[in-house]
Amino acid sequence: MRAVDIQILLVIILGTTDCQIIPRIEECGLSCSQGFHCKSKPSTGIFNSFCRDAPASLSSTVLKSMKLSTAMKCVQGSQCSLHLNIKGTLNLDENIRGLEICSLSVDMQQSQCVNVRFSRKTSNKLLGRKVHVQFNCFEVNVAQHIYVTMKTIPNYCEVKLSQEYNVEDCRNNDVRKHIPVCFAGKLDYNVDRARKTISVNVSDFLQDQDYYVRLCHKWFTCEDVGSFALIKGKESLKSTSLQYSQLLPCLCIEGWSAVPDARRTQLCPFKNDTKALWDSIVYNPATQTLAWEPACPVHVTVNLCRLTKSNDQCVDLQNSSTTAPEKQVKYSRVDTHPRLCMKFTTKQGSWVRCPFAHGNFPAWKMRIAAGAEQTQVSFMSQTKAQFSVLVCNKAQLSSCDSVGIRHSVSAGDSHPTSVNISGEICGSQVCIQGWRTDVDYSVPLQICDIQCTLSSQSQEDDENAVRIMLLTAIILILVTMMALLGHQILTVFHRKKHEGRSPAQIIRQSFSTRVKSTSSLH
Repeated sequence: MRAVDIQILLVIILGTTDCQIIPRIEECGLSCSQGFHCKSKPSTGIFNSFCRDAPASLSSTVLKSMKLSTAMKCVQGSQCSLHLNIKGTLNLDENIRGLEICSLSVDMQQSQCVNVRFSRKTSNKLLGRKVHVQFNCFEVNVAQHIYVTMKTIPNYCEVKLSQEYNVEDCRNNDVRKHIPVCFAGKLDYNVDRARKTISVNVSDFLQDQDYYVRLCHKWFTCEDVGSFALIKGKESLKSTSLQYSQLLPCLCIEGWSAVPDARRTQLCPFKNDTKALWDSIVYNPATQTLAWEPACPVHVTVNLCRLTKSNDQCVDLQNSSTTAPEKQVKYSRVDTHPRLCMKFTTKQGSWVRCPFAHGNFPAWKMRIAAGAEQTQVSFMSQTKAQFSVLVCNKAQLSSCDSVGIRHSVSAGDSHPTSVNISGEICGSQVCIQGWRTDVDYSVPLQICDIQCTLSSQSQEDDENAVRIMLLTAIILILVTMMALLGHQILTVFHRKKHEGRSPAQIIRQSFSTRVKSTSSLH
């Protein structure tokens, strides 16, 4: 058979099971085949538990068959219960006086038995005939796993029928509509974030029956968080308000009817409210341990990171990544610098929390004083700490390639401690990087774009000054020459004006005069 055919067959079978109508009975009882007289009596099953050897004339197949099914008994059309319907067939024999039928609940380890006796007068007349026995007074629960046995009276060894049976559950439409434990109800809610309350309205549950509502955190089970309410069945208003502390993705509203083994319904509407999960960060100063434990099961990647000066990026620290679906995350020996943060990444995005940003924990600072021949690097720390410092070339936002020797220094008690790095250090891509070495996780601080000193720039500045002076002199000479030329033209123009010549003639005359004067000089 092809895979597609198998899938279609399974859909048909499962669909039929869910839609199957449970046969109704008005009263439970015992019945036997027409012409046979039988009666039932409750039994403990103890007296018939020990078997005896069967007579040679008794066939081991005297018990022919046993079939199990479910029946439903309803009172006034609404108060219904489920019963186990047992049908058995046997060949009547002179060595058999009746049957013992027992039902054992595999889940609860509880049993109930009945003895079925045949009338002697009838039995003697109908020896060898098949007898059909039906008994349906064993009340069962929804989704119960049952083990049923049928034995002869007296109990003959090797003459026995047994069968396991699963009672229909609330997925069956008929059971869901008529059995009280399946009346889970329908929940509607409204959230008041200002008052931190959730108003719950309940409908579609058993009339005149009390109903429980609570808030819980859903892990493997839904764990109670203390907010609980009972809605009385006689009350006309089927609603209540529940107080919450945080809206978490695992916060659920759960409701069920106040009947034993009632089916529960859950509503978990806050699955996307993950922001509150990242606030449960705890630091232990004694052990220098930074820890985070999820209040709800969540698949998240956790990193320690360094917040940049612009506060727009948090660069991951090496060897700090861990995935924590449902367990606590711990980092030992952590630097309490304000820029050391935790980054949480899920499919919905990333969130950064900086537990030391408010200045409540000891911090340290690094400063530099650049000179012509050496650079002084100073560290100041409120507690005793070990530091390393080196010169590096800034490659990317998160990396700096070392170009010098690493220097070590100790600091503490809020007194600055310095280390000198020989040689002049300056340039836009040159950085001085310092970090703590007495912890496992430290934030590397970088001071970059260091300005060069005056001595290294004096020659270049002198050259620039000479260029500026030459350019200024040239401009002044040109301006002076233009001014003299303009003055002479105006003078000639006013002198010849009375002679009646046009301005153009005056200019030509002036130009001709200047040319002759120049020629005579040569």
